[in-house]
Amino acid sequence: MAAEQLKPDHVCLIVHGSDQPGIVAAVSAMITRIGGNIVAFDQYSDDPTGGAYFQRVVFHRPGFAADRPVIEAEIAQTLEGFELEWSLTDQSVPKRMAILSSKQDHCLLDLLWRHRRGDLPVTVPMVISNHTASAEDVRSFGVPFFHVPGVPGPDKSASEAKILELLKGNVDFVVLARYMQILSGDFLAELGVPVINIHHSFLPAFIGAEPYKKAKERGVKLIGATSHYVTDDLDEGPIIEQDTVRVTHADSAAELARRGADVERQVLSRAVLWHAQDRVLRHGNHTIIF
Repeated sequence: MAAEQLKPDHVCLIVHGSDQPGIVAAVSAMITRIGGNIVAFDQYSDDPTGGAYFQRVVFHRPGFAADRPVIEAEIAQTLEGFELEWSLTDQSVPKRMAILSSKQDHCLLDLLWRHRRGDLPVTVPMVISNHTASAEDVRSFGVPFFHVPGVPGPDKSASEAKILELLKGNVDFVVLARYMQILSGDFLAELGVPVINIHHSFLPAFIGAEPYKKAKERGVKLIGATSHYVTDDLDEGPIIEQDTVRVTHADSAAELARRGADVERQVLSRAVLWHAQDRVLRHGNHTIIF
């Protein structure tokens, strides 16, 4: 089960702000004062003289859940003088991940399979799709399946309202597993949790249907996939992960599509894992991955 990935009394502290001397020493001393033991520490600065600074610390602290208010107060007091923003997550609590999908099921079923194997430290409270083709497969994993049909035309507010009813307050993030519907800015704002997408890496070339057929006609030598956070700007959100595979003139369009599906699965699963582990820090329109 996914719970095997979770670590009791392990805490992840994310710190970001302007770089300055003393941050590492202050955080390390604070963790010692509260009785914690650092088990992982990563940091990055794009300029040591006041540049953007990012830090991810995982530490073990027995009895964390009971003492969390006291620990959070100690962190706030420690970082107040540095004017740094921070967040704290309990690594023993899995994030709730909802999945939105359409007809193509390769990314959807891969995520459900990895979750069942215990490879993803998440729970999956629901799958929502605008098609019913994958309903029985999803339910075979013990995951609730909800069908919300797509709405013809540019106004998707009716279907988005139904999806929001299902999601709001029940999930920590959402994954678009080849969900072939554009989400509106109003929907994203109302949802209020991160949304992760996956697509082939041909964009902005080969827009629309049959991208692998178009890629074959152009004689491409590399195909790949990109996973990113969803924003108001279509397919232009902060990138989490990318990968490519080489292809040749001998590969058919169908073979390109098959190999493209393979790399999409791998890229999306890595992005989901890193997000679930609090390894992805967003900064403007790019990310820092620890």
